[in-house]
Amino acid sequence: MSKNFELLQQVQRDRSDSVASLLEESQYSGGEWASDESLRLVQQVFLTHVKNPPRVVVFAGIDHGNGCSQTCASVAEALAKNTSGSVCIVEANFRSPGLPQLLRATNPLGLTDALLQDGPIRSFASPIGIDKLWLLSCGTLTADSASLLSSEQIKGRLAELRAEFDFVVVDAPPLTRYADAIALGQISDGVVLVLEAESTRREAAQMAAANLRTSQVPILGAVLNKRTFPIPEKLYKWL
Repeated sequence: MSKNFELLQQVQRDRSDSVASLLEESQYSGGEWASDESLRLVQQVFLTHVKNPPRVVVFAGIDHGNGCSQTCASVAEALAKNTSGSVCIVEANFRSPGLPQLLRATNPLGLTDALLQDGPIRSFASPIGIDKLWLLSCGTLTADSASLLSSEQIKGRLAELRAEFDFVVVDAPPLTRYADAIALGQISDGVVLVLEAESTRREAAQMAAANLRTSQVPILGAVLNKRTFPIPEKLYKWL
């Protein structure tokens, strides 16, 4: 257990009463988030009572298999269902893409195509079910597609997404393997960490958080999958 992210359990034991209600443990069944937990995370990250709440947020797992893509899909759907704003979920995980399958959607063109071609950003995205929710998949991948995530073009396209949609949810590759999430975090409003209970190592999570802070990327929240709850910002001193 010491090699896993058991520190979260200690935090839960030591938390104050005001934080306790936010960290109530929920069930994680069949790879699907309970709708109330998705909404709770949306409220904490996107609907905070601050002057300029985050609108473009990167979600990144600590390692492969932490459930980041599923988390992104659940958050995007909760935003579309519970707010009046438009939402675009962006598949920036060129290493192991899978959002179209999760969302049961098709999007032949995508982010790579938008970075290499001209045209309005919406022409590379597809609506999912309702017009409020859009998918911008990874698109046509090549051997050097990942290098596009640190190019000048990505800054312009992300600015377009910000202008076109009220909320942008970005699915990024894992932090311990690649620098993509840091590059994306620097041109977004911040990063939400995705961890997996009984799998994510405390040392790996601490290193990922330290690298984000060194790169001046705001950490907006964290999700512990398979024992899913959001973690308030005040608890990040424990990471």
